Amino acid sequence: MMPLYSLLGIDVGVIQTDMDQPARRKSYAAAVTYGTAKEFGFDFLRDRLLLRAQNRLQTEMLGDGGGGFSDSGDEVVMRGMHFCLVDEADSILIDEARTPLIIGSLEDTVRDQIIETYHWASEHAPEYELDEHFEIDPETKQYELTARGRQKVRSLPKSDLVRTMGLVDLYEYTERAVKVFREFLLDRQYVVRPSDKEIDEIVIVDEFTGRLAEGRKWRDGIHQAIEAKENVEISVPTGQAARITVQDLFLRYPHLAGMTGTAATSARELRRIYRTPVICVPTNKPPRRMRLPDKVFGTMISKFEAIVQEIQEVHASGRPILIGTRSIDKSEILSKMLSDLGIEHQVLNANNVEQEAEIVKDAGLPGRVTVATNMAGRGTDIKLGDSVEEKGGMHVICTELHDAARIDRQLIGRCGRQGDRGSYRQYLSLDDDILKGGLGVDKYEKLKALGISLAGEANRFASTFRRAQRKVEKKHFRDRMVLMHHEKERKKMQREIGQDPYLDTPD
Repeated sequence: MMPLYSLLGIDVGVIQTDMDQPARRKSYAAAVTYGTAKEFGFDFLRDRLLLRAQNRLQTEMLGDGGGGFSDSGDEVVMRGMHFCLVDEADSILIDEARTPLIIGSLEDTVRDQIIETYHWASEHAPEYELDEHFEIDPETKQYELTARGRQKVRSLPKSDLVRTMGLVDLYEYTERAVKVFREFLLDRQYVVRPSDKEIDEIVIVDEFTGRLAEGRKWRDGIHQAIEAKENVEISVPTGQAARITVQDLFLRYPHLAGMTGTAATSARELRRIYRTPVICVPTNKPPRRMRLPDKVFGTMISKFEAIVQEIQEVHASGRPILIGTRSIDKSEILSKMLSDLGIEHQVLNANNVEQEAEIVKDAGLPGRVTVATNMAGRGTDIKLGDSVEEKGGMHVICTELHDAARIDRQLIGRCGRQGDRGSYRQYLSLDDDILKGGLGVDKYEKLKALGISLAGEANRFASTFRRAQRKVEKKHFRDRMVLMHHEKERKKMQREIGQDPYLDTPD
């Protein structure tokens, strides 16, 4: 875009993580400023904190009779929020809407006690049994200890530091540790990675993009409970000096627009929350993408075996194949199955993100097989190699439905681009996560008993998967609406009592 901007005489700035304050201020002073939601959000919060500090200093100086001006040289970097154009708008405005951007305050004086209690709860988490020691609310998914569970907490051996922790707090630490032990899986929701400080750290894998969510942490002690589970250094919560959600950040722009290829099904939500209509622009060339019939299997293993068989058949024709998985661990299971058959392939997931550009560049070459999480599903233009078009173009295999149909369409959209030929098929199994999330445990168990012997028929079960996906989408939509209402009410109440809703935030 730079040649066009230069031709029009428009100056452009870019916000990058390692920039100092003067460089950021210069970039924001440009007519057009590029950056991420994370950088914009943290700059907004830092400016807010700076303005509060300056107001306090001026008040103190006025009280001392020294005038009302500070010569500290600190200045805000942003120059107001006017118009924002968001690329991949549905990913940021919907999928990341609930993500909080938080600047921490000073550490708690009971840091050692907190760390030891996390380790204690994690050590004993495997000992707790469902129904006997704890129950799970089917609606909220909250874990709650039973009377026997609370008795077990009281009877377990404890160090001096843990013993001085309040009993109610010990119950909460235990419930959190049990939830993490049962639901949060390595190489699915998170990875363990060495950091610049030469210690391991927990990094979230974004469910919607498949990428590492740098700088993000789970709230309410979940992140620290995972750190205890994986025996890495625990990052004790430091309180909150400032906080804003991604949704609230973009609602501050009086003029908001965006671009994405998968917003049509989210038009209602974008209109209700952001007051923006969705306009569908037809493709420049007629799509030539072919949808092959869905296949449904009773188990994940039988599904993966069928996927590998299809890969062998398509690979023999010389067409490139892109296989999309929901998680790192499933991409590596599939990779091992391909390796056992001697099929050369590339794996793209959050564990090898540094190789992304090279893998994507070659993914459209004849005979290339690429196994990827949804990293490859958004913002990726795979160029087809010579002779691929005449062989039928790229073939995409979707191994599982995501929580949002938009994410599935992003992966499907990697084939048949700009009028090229291409094809795709969706594979489903009764072990898929979407069924439990959309149907509930009871209905899921009944369905699994009925269809355990399925071996590829896409009968009435296929529509059940879509129905479960729609239910999950509706639940997430309701959650985002509740978030917006809660944030709106909280800000209104805080303003009425003279507080700053972004700085005077509860931990």
